[in-house]
Amino acid sequence: MEYRDVIGTSSAPQESYTSVIRDGLYDRIPMTAPAIALISTLPFLRLDRIQQLGFVSRVWPGAKHTRYEHSLGVMHLTRLAVEHLCSTHEGAWITPEDARTVVAAALLHDIGHYPFSHAIEEIGAPVATHEAVGQAIIERGEIAEILRRDWLVDPARVAGIIHGDPLSRTEADLVLGGLLSGTLDMDKLDYLPRDARTCNVPYGGVDTARLIESLTIVGVDLPRTGTVQRIAITEKGISPLHSLINARQEMFDNVYWHHTNRACMVMLLRAIQDALLADAISPGSLTGHDDASLLAFMRSVDMPAATRRLADALAGRRIHKRAVEISARAESLYSRLAQLWYDQRARREVELRLVAALSNRLGEPVEDTAILIDIPKPEKWKTDVWVSFSQPPVGMQPLMHWQDVVGLGDEDFKRYEEHRRMIRIVTEERYRHVLAETWESLLYPALGGAL
Repeated sequence: MEYRDVIGTSSAPQESYTSVIRDGLYDRIPMTAPAIALISTLPFLRLDRIQQLGFVSRVWPGAKHTRYEHSLGVMHLTRLAVEHLCSTHEGAWITPEDARTVVAAALLHDIGHYPFSHAIEEIGAPVATHEAVGQAIIERGEIAEILRRDWLVDPARVAGIIHGDPLSRTEADLVLGGLLSGTLDMDKLDYLPRDARTCNVPYGGVDTARLIESLTIVGVDLPRTGTVQRIAITEKGISPLHSLINARQEMFDNVYWHHTNRACMVMLLRAIQDALLADAISPGSLTGHDDASLLAFMRSVDMPAATRRLADALAGRRIHKRAVEISARAESLYSRLAQLWYDQRARREVELRLVAALSNRLGEPVEDTAILIDIPKPEKWKTDVWVSFSQPPVGMQPLMHWQDVVGLGDEDFKRYEEHRRMIRIVTEERYRHVLAETWESLLYPALGGAL
């Protein structure tokens, strides 16, 4: 059996496909029987009830696309990328099993995701990362059986490409894993244009076809490891890659970090955190929920009052309002608050101190969830990509790092991110103005014992 017949990437006879899915971004995604088997499992069907952008649809109502369709899109792009690489001299070593493994990994890369995007796992232990959850789902049960029987691949290898320790991967898996994580990954290449389209914003544009057609494999000499094989681009991918990086920055700046979405996310985070502290939710049960079931569960009578209050507010669109925005130019304060992202319990303690201080200031009771601190996750801006020139311009070498080719480094992108990543203090609307006027006298004492 040819690998193209299994993953559906060739111009082989149409009988290798059992179905075609009409997709909003790519129009037609051919589906094989092995792929249909995976997307028909209960763990995968759960993704159809988890919105890709969490609460962004509260701002852009059209952004209700799910991790289900995103996963199909990543599979589609990975099939195209693998087919292209296999057609090149540099990728001739890729075996049918290699191809099936990385395409299966693409389809399953989000299988362990929690409801409502990434906020829940930011709580930290005892909440497992979605990578760890996904690895367990892939290596056991129905999905593992389908991978062995229909895809003819090792489930542990599939999970390893997505979530495994790079030091334990084979060279082939390290190379092909670059299609799923890193600067050139098919994950970003799908979600950025898909998110932009559903939000109807003029960001996120990428020349996807040209970038995939520019993919190649090169040997890179590294100081400590010697020559290693890496996914790279030819010169025609330089501009599309720059567009991909810019699209990511623009989408974070305008969509993912939108103040309403972020307020919803921090409300969710605190609701889950309080439920976990009260033993009303077990960490392991979170992965069985979708968006609707989790919100309904948090509104039940068995939940602590704080969790019910926030869940009711989210369901009723009573979203906390931003009272204070703190930029990176407020160096000392910003740095102290940013550190709370790594210690969610400490963040909660500061929130409780802020509430107590506001209650004293007003001389009246204030609910303990009335003030929350939104700290977006620090993003990693890594452009570790090599460019292979067939005929390098004068002054260039046949193989160069992308940063040397374009004159931009990770520090340039990181600097922009740090200046646009705002930390916000959000509150119930009735306290918005008083908090905006008195935040300094409340916040600095509250921070005193937190760090």
